[in-house]
Amino acid sequence: MIPTLWRLLAGRTFAAFATALIPTTLTLAVVGTGSAGDLGLVLACEMVPMLVLLPVAGVAADRFPARRVVLAADLVRAAAQLAVGVLLLTGPVRVPALAALSAVTGAAVAFGTPAARTLVAAVVAGPERLRANSRLMVAQGLASVAGPGAAGALMMGIGAGWSSLLTGALFVCSAVTLGGLRTPHRAPAGDRPGFLAELREGWAETRRHPWFLANVLGHGVWHLAAGLLLTLGPLIAVESLGGEAAWVVIAQAGTAGMLAGAWAAGRLPVRRPLVWVAVASAAFGLALAALGLRLPTPVVAAAYFLGLGGVGLLSPLWETVIQQRVPAGALGRVGSFDTLISFAARPLGLAVAAPLAAVAGTTGPLLAAAVLVAAANLGVLLVPDVREHREREHTFALR
Repeated sequence: MIPTLWRLLAGRTFAAFATALIPTTLTLAVVGTGSAGDLGLVLACEMVPMLVLLPVAGVAADRFPARRVVLAADLVRAAAQLAVGVLLLTGPVRVPALAALSAVTGAAVAFGTPAARTLVAAVVAGPERLRANSRLMVAQGLASVAGPGAAGALMMGIGAGWSSLLTGALFVCSAVTLGGLRTPHRAPAGDRPGFLAELREGWAETRRHPWFLANVLGHGVWHLAAGLLLTLGPLIAVESLGGEAAWVVIAQAGTAGMLAGAWAAGRLPVRRPLVWVAVASAAFGLALAALGLRLPTPVVAAAYFLGLGGVGLLSPLWETVIQQRVPAGALGRVGSFDTLISFAARPLGLAVAAPLAAVAGTTGPLLAAAVLVAAANLGVLLVPDVREHREREHTFALR
């Protein structure tokens, strides 16, 4: 029998790779219509339900067994992608239908995200969680890197329709792999308070953790700044750093840093994980400042390596801290607020980057973002429970 940890890792990797295939496949399929508005509509129809339904999904993740919620979410995503494949194979691109299926996919993502966090906490013992989260981050990072290239190759080799059918099959593999995991028994829904009461209880539990709220604010600023960097970075590289090849080098350095940070997270001697999280988050300011000052490409690449290395390091640590400190019965609801801020802030950064650059240029916004990222995340260290609390030795044990 496959060990639980490896089954969890395989299932989440299937889902991550399938998720990474979707944007490129849809983009290349819809762009053939010649309308940027069509592409924006399809992508927005996935994002909006995701944001709206996250609080509801947090309640579901706490009310029902995590494996069942993840199973249902993966099967819904599989059905949506299989339907997309059939649509693309049987006729011209039909934007309204693709938009509707994107909305279904976004709703499923909303329900699957907090449930995935509770699933890890339910099936992995406390001392093993950091190593598990580190491995999951590495696997998901590799999948996100490979996904766009694989989607492009599939598009050229077999077409968008077959690529979407393969994506649906990968979600089925995830559902089958994770659906059999055993999780602790949950109280039947009839024994629990109503939805609104549970939502209020989740917010009350969230407010009980100042360390959580402070970090979520800092992470929101980070995601906002990442949206600025991803929009303005390529422009600066093309205009001032030697062209498109410079941005490719910088982006690859960042990817390598993220994977290295995630790999290191499960192997470092961590006693105050939230201090590590704060410093690692603030490191992203290095990349923002280097780009804003238009430093030479090798320097920007090194700064981006360190900045995304911090992201790779903090993600497993942050997941593990939440899973350890938040009561299991409220983990989905509390975690959904974290995800909501993250999902909302980056599109906002992407949206405001170009207008800001048109008014103030690229240097000012990036340097201001660097200062804000450093201040918001290092400011978390002012919270006593962040800098004074030491995790019990067995909690972050290294294996």
